[in-house]
Amino acid sequence: MNVFRTLTLVALFASAAVAQMEGHQMQGHGPMDGTGMVGANPGTMQVVKVGDIELMAGYTRAMLPNQPVGGGFITIKNTGSADDVLIAAESPASGRVELHEMAVVNDVMTMRQLKGGIPVPAGETVELKPGGLHLMFMDVKEPFVEGGQVSVKLTFEKAGTVDVVLPIGPVKGM
Repeated sequence: MNVFRTLTLVALFASAAVAQMEGHQMQGHGPMDGTGMVGANPGTMQVVKVGDIELMAGYTRAMLPNQPVGGGFITIKNTGSADDVLIAAESPASGRVELHEMAVVNDVMTMRQLKGGIPVPAGETVELKPGGLHLMFMDVKEPFVEGGQVSVKLTFEKAGTVDVVLPIGPVKGM
């Protein structure tokens, strides 16, 4: 009987994790019009500029109880003539923030940390969104609550460091 309860709890937590990251199109890039944002209002984040980088349509989602991680999503536009790289992120809301990518490999969804950062080619737009590139808030200090905000410091190889505030939308799939 204990094995059944354990398996049920494992399935419940796995479902919660999938719900948090639901909406995956399994692509690193997608539409740049904010259509990947479900349940968050892209108008609540001001466009922020640092060097040739413009940041917009950022958001995160409310978290389920006892959920140790959260995802962050934002659109990054490089208006310059030189490539740049998002090399780091940090937030007072979590122990650390990692740069991640989700993809399907051999029909299995995988997630991996991008230790080399996320390239932002000159003149292009990169979307961090569910199912692709994203920020992963690890060791979250307090669960993200719908209607709140999460402060994040993003560091780019060339453009430098910039602070952004991500609005917290509802839990997806709930």
